[in-house]
Amino acid sequence: MPQLGETVADGTVAKWFKQVGESVTRGEPLLEVSTDKVDTEIPAQASGVMSAILVDEGVTVDVGTLLAVITAEGETFTAPTPATATPAPRDATPTSRAARGPRGGENLQLSPVVRRLLAEHDLDAATVIGTGPNGRITREDVLAAVPGAQEPVEESAAGPLSPIVRRLLSEHSLDPASIAGSGPNGRISRRDVESAIDGNGSPVTSLPGDEVIPFTRTRRVTAEHMVRSKATSAHTLMVKEVDYELVDIVRREHGDAFKEREGFTLTYLAFNALAVIAALREFPNLNASVGDNALILHREVNLGIAVDLDGDGLVVPVLRDAHWNLTTIARRIRELALLARSKKLTVDDMAGGTFTISNPGPFGTLLTGAIINQPQVAILATDAVTRKPVVVQSSTSDESIAIHSVGLLALTFDHRAVDGAYAARFLARVSENLNSLDWASLF
Repeated sequence: MPQLGETVADGTVAKWFKQVGESVTRGEPLLEVSTDKVDTEIPAQASGVMSAILVDEGVTVDVGTLLAVITAEGETFTAPTPATATPAPRDATPTSRAARGPRGGENLQLSPVVRRLLAEHDLDAATVIGTGPNGRITREDVLAAVPGAQEPVEESAAGPLSPIVRRLLSEHSLDPASIAGSGPNGRISRRDVESAIDGNGSPVTSLPGDEVIPFTRTRRVTAEHMVRSKATSAHTLMVKEVDYELVDIVRREHGDAFKEREGFTLTYLAFNALAVIAALREFPNLNASVGDNALILHREVNLGIAVDLDGDGLVVPVLRDAHWNLTTIARRIRELALLARSKKLTVDDMAGGTFTISNPGPFGTLLTGAIINQPQVAILATDAVTRKPVVVQSSTSDESIAIHSVGLLALTFDHRAVDGAYAARFLARVSENLNSLDWASLF
């Protein structure tokens, strides 16, 4: 299992693109891995033949776990015999390594999270019974070995239940006897419980002819994040109408050359992004997070751009320390969106965001009240820009009617962090930036 991000300790094998016996070419997608933030396609690291798949789809394992074996054409591979051991009582003191069975500290690689937990609790890997593949030590094994840290290990018909499995069973009032385990020797895994939870949710009345579509992992994680955000922040919506006529002039004058040079269209999103970045430097309380009775102001502006995965959920890749020119920010936004839709984002690509823009405008929306991307304190929705009559004022203060490009900027902010007047001034500054920055010099 590859290290998908600095804070990622494990991942779930979502799908294998190759089966045992099939040819593999270095660099082609080999499997899809899911974490709580992103689904990522992992490319093959070598060419050859898929000789063994050691972790099935739906199984969650620690970073560093061996997932599969690729051998050279014509090379034979003998699968290792899985090591087995009868778990000794937690208070027992084994007299020899052979009596304890295989240990992760001896021949099997320990994942970063296991090493950290062992160090934190001053445990020797040789004293921990590994219940993972081939006796590998898992996070749950270490926690279960910490004296007094866990309640006694509960047994099921298929063997011991890990702490996280016990917690999920308790939270959802599930009987372990009703769940088929897919782990070693039929042991119940977290994925088994999650699958049971999906099938035992709140009762829903379905009518004849209705189609039931289970949530994908991405859809489920997105839903959980949205509900958690609404329960955490005091959401407040504020909207400002913005005149995009000066932006449109720049797009008309430079758009064709930009598309010919870059290969894609210069959209309003790049202009909005730069206007927001400039405004956040003047209004840092919106480039922040809420801590323990405190507002944490972030030094850098790490701008998140919400990307829709064709209705399967949302991901928010981040433009780190964004202070670039118009061409660079447009190019970077496009690159991240393409990576997101091809499932090539890493967790690090989405970590550390301080403010988010959601851009439903290309779909013709009028007004969007987006949900805050925790732990941030605000999110800006940029809706459709349309041509409409507006009142314009000449240099001599004479008024007339003209047709301009106009759109709405909708700011959802956490009222715990700032008040309405502060949010209103921020929106006014974004609008002013859109109408006053020397865009032609920012390419």
